[in-house]
Amino acid sequence: MSRVFGGNRLVVASHNPGKVEEIAALLAPFAVETIAAGSLGLPEPEETGDSFEANAALKAGAAAQASGLPALADDSGLVVPALGGAPGIYSARWAGAAKDFRVAMERVHQELGDKDRDALFVAVLSLAWPGGRTELFRGEVPGGLIWPPRGDRGFGYDPMFIPRDGTLTFGEMDPVEKHRISHRARAFAKLADRLFGVR
Repeated sequence: MSRVFGGNRLVVASHNPGKVEEIAALLAPFAVETIAAGSLGLPEPEETGDSFEANAALKAGAAAQASGLPALADDSGLVVPALGGAPGIYSARWAGAAKDFRVAMERVHQELGDKDRDALFVAVLSLAWPGGRTELFRGEVPGGLIWPPRGDRGFGYDPMFIPRDGTLTFGEMDPVEKHRISHRARAFAKLADRLFGVR
C-alpha cells in the first residue's frame, strides 16, 4: 500500500467531541492515533477565511504549528444556490450563540420562500504539516430542502435535507447509512486515496 502519510500520530483540530470521534473512527483502519486539539489545550482559531478551503486550512495549520504534529481539520456547511450560496461558511453562525439549528432551519425556510430548494452539503478536510505543507480534500452531497423538518437523528440542517434520489432526510436516515454517503465521507475517501493509497 502506497502511503504518503508516514506518521502515526495526528491532531484532530476540532473542539467538537462528536467530530473528533467520527474522524478517529475513519482513521482507525490506518493505524493512526488521533489526539484532540482540546486535550492539548490548543485554542480555537478565529475562522476568518472566505471559503470552506480557507477555514479548514487555517484550523489545521494553526494546530500543526502549535503541536508540532500533522493536524487534520474540516470545515463544512449547507450551500443553497438560491440564497447566493448561504448559509455556506456561516452555517453554524446562523444557529446563533445557543447553536439552535431549529432557528437556523427556520431562517433558511423563510428566506427561501418559493425559490428553488436545491441545496448541497459541502465538507473540506485539510491536512497540515508543521513545516507548512497543506493538502485539501472536498466532498459534496447534492439534494434538496423540505419543510417541515423530519427526523431527530443527525445534527445541524440534517432534518431538512434530502440527498438527491433519496426519500429520507439526513435526520431520518440510519447514521451508518448517512456516514456512508455523507459529504465528510466523500472528502475522507479522497484523503485516504491520496495519503494511504486506498481506492
